[in-house]
Amino acid sequence: MNTKEILDEMLSLPTEQRAFFADFLLKSLNPPTSENDKKWAEAVKFQLQEIRIGKLKLLNGVDVVNKIWTKYAV
Repeated sequence: MNTKEILDEMLSLPTEQRAFFADFLLKSLNPPTSENDKKWAEAVKFQLQEIRIGKLKLLNGVDVVNKIWTKYAV
């Protein structure tokens, strides 16, 4: 199974399962510490506020991944 097939399979999963895998992968790259948790919480709060006031626009994740694959596929 190649990377695109893995991503396609993961994107077809229900939201809760995708969130689990995303969290797992992030933790494998940056193990949680209280300082990291605090920084993430601050970043999320800031971005949520930006979304609520309309300064940030949410994008469809599937569209984003497809654009990335189109641009960077080998």
